[in-house]
Amino acid sequence: MSKNYWLMKCEPDAYTIDDLKRDKKTAWEGVRNFQARNFMRDQMKVGDGVLFYASNAEPSGVTGLARIARAGYPDQYSWTKGHHYYDPGSTKEKPLWYMVDIAFVERFPATLPLETLKHTKGLEKMMVIRKGARLSVQPVTKSEFDIVVKLARKQKTQREAVKK
Repeated sequence: MSKNYWLMKCEPDAYTIDDLKRDKKTAWEGVRNFQARNFMRDQMKVGDGVLFYASNAEPSGVTGLARIARAGYPDQYSWTKGHHYYDPGSTKEKPLWYMVDIAFVERFPATLPLETLKHTKGLEKMMVIRKGARLSVQPVTKSEFDIVVKLARKQKTQREAVKK
């Protein structure tokens, strides 16, 4: 089975790569967009790679790596009355919304900013750099994933060279 790659966005006031590092694993609940839901429900598999992206941050960008630890399953918060993510259209019998679990892999030495992604060869078609692409769960190609990881890790090498 081939591995897929994803970019998952979260605002830092909600959850960060450091929170994931501390928790080791978390449920990625509350996604309320049908296209993102379909990715989580139908395509995300255990072991898939995840670029953890801080959105609405200063700067916004990729902060680390995670992996899918549990494939899509119904988001029980959607049928929990009174919960922030409650949706009366979703039931245990016919769940409307899904979630996945992600596990911590690596925190990058610094955020790899969106501006850098926009100006990097090989990332021109990446969904996150497209104007108006606000989807919180996005597929990325293996090539895009590899380029981002290499760039983010290279920041560490450059910082260490400056310190010496």
